[in-house]
Amino acid sequence: MIKKKDFREETKRYFDNTALDYDNSGDRKFVQCLYGEITARAAAIPAKTVLDLGCGNGNIIGMLRQQMEAAFYGADISGEMIREARKRLGEEVKLDVADAAELPYDDEMFDLVICNASFHHYTDPVKAVMEIRRVLKKGGTLILGDPTIPGRVFLKLLNWSLHQGNTGDCRIYCKKDIVPLFAGHGFVVENWKSVNYRTFVFNAVKM
Repeated sequence: MIKKKDFREETKRYFDNTALDYDNSGDRKFVQCLYGEITARAAAIPAKTVLDLGCGNGNIIGMLRQQMEAAFYGADISGEMIREARKRLGEEVKLDVADAAELPYDDEMFDLVICNASFHHYTDPVKAVMEIRRVLKKGGTLILGDPTIPGRVFLKLLNWSLHQGNTGDCRIYCKKDIVPLFAGHGFVVENWKSVNYRTFVFNAVKM
């Protein structure tokens, strides 16, 4: 019997191993193009409570603290990433080791949730969407950025190849896949943008 791949544990192991030198990694260089777009969108929202879901070593929160006044929280599945984020952000930011499908936060706690280059790791995307919705206030906003690739055939081949790797990447999405996922679970998707042919960003407002 073939053992089912555990993407959750693979993701945790991969980022635990790369946390110390993440800023010099190929992963950071790939997603860096999203930073400016995401932080500009976030700074335009009058949010008092902000969660960075999949916060990694705290890059996004560090940038946002220079642009807006808010109570910041960060969650990541990698304990080592959280350790690095604590070094960078100090005690003023509440950081938790947590799974996106089971967040340790109260209902309607946040005005804004950011999810940058993390969603494609989630093994239970529906549950993650519902958890994001649960912790967002009514009318609150999710800003999500993630990798993609043009063309359904290429996307299918890429997803097959990802499952042969060891980075914990579970599924890469295109617009036709991910927009209905959020629209079907209580969000209005707005302001879709292809940052380049390999990445996208959108806002999703909780109805």
